[in-house]
Parts: sequence; structure tokens; C-alpha cells
Amino acid sequence: MRTYNEKVSIYHGMVSTIAVNLASNFFPIFAISILGASNYQVGLISSLPPLVALIMTIPAAILLNRLEQQKKTVAMSVLWARILFALLAGVLFISSAYQAWAFLIIVALMNVPGTIANIGWQTLISGMIKEERRGAFFSDRNRMLTIVGMITTLIIGVIMKNQTDNAVAYQYLFLIAFIFGLLEVFFLMKHKETVQPKTSKQQKNSSMDWTIFKDNGYKWFLITALCFNFSWQMAWGLFNIYNVKYAHATILWISIFSVANQLVQIFTFPLWKKWADQKSTTLVLVWVAVGMATAPFLTVLSTNLVYLTFVAMTSGFFVSGTMLLLFNLLLEQSPQEKRTYCITTYNVLLSFVAFIAPQIGIWLLEITGMQKSMAIISILRFISAIVFFLMYVRFMRNRKPALQES
Repeated sequence: MRTYNEKVSIYHGMVSTIAVNLASNFFPIFAISILGASNYQVGLISSLPPLVALIMTIPAAILLNRLEQQKKTVAMSVLWARILFALLAGVLFISSAYQAWAFLIIVALMNVPGTIANIGWQTLISGMIKEERRGAFFSDRNRMLTIVGMITTLIIGVIMKNQTDNAVAYQYLFLIAFIFGLLEVFFLMKHKETVQPKTSKQQKNSSMDWTIFKDNGYKWFLITALCFNFSWQMAWGLFNIYNVKYAHATILWISIFSVANQLVQIFTFPLWKKWADQKSTTLVLVWVAVGMATAPFLTVLSTNLVYLTFVAMTSGFFVSGTMLLLFNLLLEQSPQEKRTYCITTYNVLLSFVAFIAPQIGIWLLEITGMQKSMAIISILRFISAIVFFLMYVRFMRNRKPALQES
């Protein structure tokens, strides 16, 4: 039996997923097909949000840490972020020479309140859901939201299958996304929040603990995870450019790629968990990285849209492993008493990588072309698999003496 807050949280998650899928999923194709964005500008669609998140994370944490009640602040942050969805519909009224840049500025500004909302929601919901129920609740919630997201994406694709070059159709999408954003605010305000005053001890312990970098396990994790994420995110902008400019994918096909990828993820999460339990999280991540290395290479072999759907499915198989196991490895290698600092530090560094990696990917595209740049990214991803293997070997060697003594 679900509690009141659990039910409201699921409703909030559903409308939030719909709002984001109505808008964000189609940012690249809107920028390319309607606004005539350059390759560099398409790369910024992936790079700007993590850059803003990087800049806003610490101020957002300081702001939220001072509040005894966070619900209203989170709701207002969501409202401002969704108002910017509506502003996107007005980009077409600007002079064509500035449309793409105006679009990018709005996308960047969206992540100012968005960062506050994301951090605040995590804190808010963690206080509302009992610890013993969190695992099962979030597992069920994520599964339901993924299904809602897939259905939404597919419906949009079918409705707009012949509207890829219709600017007005995108304006309707952004305005409908804004309406669902208002529903997000409504359901956020429906949550029942318990006031938890901050103690002086909590305030004193809020500063950074730099001793986390003395932990060898955590340092190795940072090196391997950031190397992997760098090679992973380099290709994000290139995939968008290839699908739209080279394969001439319509909104329907972009939706099909997304649904195929997510559908495979839903069914393969349990497999990765099982394999990690049987072997080792680090060892299984070696195979995940090898699998991820095949995606750029396989993508550029053909512009056939059915073939690219198959590639999206194989990519989804390894993406599910990436999402599940990287977080698990972070928890494994973070000392329990310093875990909050370890997670925050990792997320800040990850935001920096997520900003710079797509830009380097676009730079590679400009100087080498699509085929060679994708091949280079595949090689870098394979190298990241080797780094994971080195981490596995190092820690297995360290554990053997301990195991023999026990």
C-alpha cells in the first residue's frame, strides 16, 4: 500500500517526464531542421546544461541548506524552468540570424532553476520516503516513468511524423510541455512536507572534506569513471548530427530510436545486476565499456533507419549497464562516513566532463569528418575499458592477502 507522498510523487514524476519528453528530446532536430544550427551549436545543446549545472551546484546547495522547508522553493524553480519552455516557442519571432543563439541561451538559462529544482527535489523526497521503502519505491517509480516516457515519445513521433520541417508544430510542442510543467508545480505543492530544522552541527559539517582524495579506491574510481564518461559523451552531439543530417531521420524515427533504446534498458537492468553480483561490478564494467565502444563504429556503417534502430537497441543494452553499475561502483568505492562528499565531488567533476567532451567531439568532426571521428571515439571508449580492467586487477590483488588472512 503506497503512502500519500509516494502516490503524489509518482503523479509528479509522470507529468515531469511528459513535459521533458515533449520538449528536450526534440531540441537537436528543432535546432538543425528549423533554426539551421551549425555543428558547433548542436554540440552546445549537450554541453551548456552541464556547464550551468556545474556553476549552479554549490550556490543551489548553499541556498537549499539554509531552508527549513524546501517544497515551495523547488516548485517555484520548476515553474521558472518550464516558463522557459514557453519562451522557446517565441524564438521563431527573432531575426533568423540570431534564432539558434537565442535558442541556446534559453536552453542554458533553463538549467539555472533546473539545477536548484533537481538538488532540492532529491533532498525533499528523501525526507518524505522512509528509508526501508526507498529501494522498492524508486525502482517501481523509475520503471513506471520510463514506460510513460516511451509511450509519450512514440505518440509524439506518430503525430508529428510528417511535421519535421514544420516550425509551428514545434511551437505547439513547447507550449504543451509548459502546460505539463504547470501540472508538475501543482503535484509538487501537493506533497506533505515535514519541517526538519538544521542543527548547528549539520551546518558545521557542510564544508568540503578534502581527505576523500587520500582514499585509493575512490581515486581509482574517479580516474576510470571520468575517462569513461569523457569518451561516452564525446559522441552525443555527433549522433544527433548523423541521425538528422546524414540519415535524414524524421521526428518519427528519432522517437523510434529513443523508444527502442529505452525498451531494451527496462529489460536488461536485472541482467546487469545479476552479473555484477556474480562477478564484480568493476569487471562487468569492462564489458560495458567494450560494448559502448561498438556504438560509434556501428552507427556510421549505414544510414538505413531500420539498421540505426537496431544499433539504438544494442546501445540501450550497454547504456543500462552504464547507468546501473557506475553508480553502484561509486557507492562501493566511497568511504561510508564521507559518502556525501564523494558523490558531490563526482557529480561536479562529471558536469565539467559533460561540458567539454561534446565540444571536443564536434572539434574532431570538423577536422577529421564523421567516419574518422566516430572511429577515434570508439578507440577511446575501448581504452576506457582497459582502464576499468586495470582497476579490477589492482583491487583484486589488494584483496587476496586480506582474504587469506581472514
